[in-house]
Amino acid sequence: MRDLTGGTAPGSSASGPSGAEPSYGYAGGRTPGTVGELGEFGLIRELTSRLTSTPAVRIGPGDDAAVVAAPDRRVVASTDILVEGRHFRRDWSTAYDVGRKAAAQNLADVAAMGAVPTALLLGLVVPAELPANWPTELMDGIRDEAQVAAAAVVGGDVARGDSITVSITALGDLRNREPVTRAGARPGDVVAVTGWLGWSAAGHAVLSRGFRSPRAFVEAHRRPEPPYHAGPAAAGLGATAMTDVSDGLVADLGHIAESSKVRIDIRSAALDIPAQMSDIGTAVGVDPLQWVLTGGEDHAIVATFPSDQKLPARWRVIGEVRSPSALPQVTVDGAPWDKAGGWDHFGDPSDG
Repeated sequence: MRDLTGGTAPGSSASGPSGAEPSYGYAGGRTPGTVGELGEFGLIRELTSRLTSTPAVRIGPGDDAAVVAAPDRRVVASTDILVEGRHFRRDWSTAYDVGRKAAAQNLADVAAMGAVPTALLLGLVVPAELPANWPTELMDGIRDEAQVAAAAVVGGDVARGDSITVSITALGDLRNREPVTRAGARPGDVVAVTGWLGWSAAGHAVLSRGFRSPRAFVEAHRRPEPPYHAGPAAAGLGATAMTDVSDGLVADLGHIAESSKVRIDIRSAALDIPAQMSDIGTAVGVDPLQWVLTGGEDHAIVATFPSDQKLPARWRVIGEVRSPSALPQVTVDGAPWDKAGGWDHFGDPSDG
């Protein structure tokens, strides 16, 4: 988008799926006509007009590239792509929802490295016949989610295509801490999580059956609420390894176990399964433990810590790191988890 600028007011991280409408500025105003009628530069003007800035943004829109302050002299960077029909459906989610989700999954990656998010860049491919208010409402969602993490939208590009593709790149600042990677877990460490597990998968199950309630679970699928503050806080607490839960708890802990060359055992009794999630599971014939263990897109933060580290109440200890063995790298209650689950971008499209 030839350099967009970003959001100013730092928002506070949400504590979990709320199901509430956003309280920071989304008015849902319509931009008349289609993207084709607006044209490239008209669309860019519409999108940039919706944005604000943060102190980290030194140069915003109108030049060849943005300039974002990097006090640490290192930049944490992550990127993700959302494809219509694969990662979102317009009959399930509004453009605003898609924007919130696209921003959240990238900001969570930055936080999971122990960094503070600073900026987002957007790559957007849309059909010419798309109503012009769709990309503008998408940008409202991206902007508002960036504000939750005190970050800013600083640039990007738009192009014409046959379907909608949203690509977000997120940047972050380590603030003089070392990054927390997936490779530092050690036998004897505890495994702890903060955030919500299985809510998005339960919401997906509800939507797949044509329903729109319970709303909290549907909204968790449409607009995940990662605990952005928890990543940098975990780094300060001495986390030895960390990731966000995007592909499912078993799958993402598997990434830590593989990188750290350890085995991780999850205690199922320590996992939180709300009564309403159990009710949904009963209604659709699914064990809700499967959603908690293998459902992705909640973007909770899971980390390993030394066993003697006192953790704040927001962290729930759910397992421990063990020495590698002949068992799979991640076990549940000491045994292999043999049920399907976990996200694979090249798996069955009907899963997503």
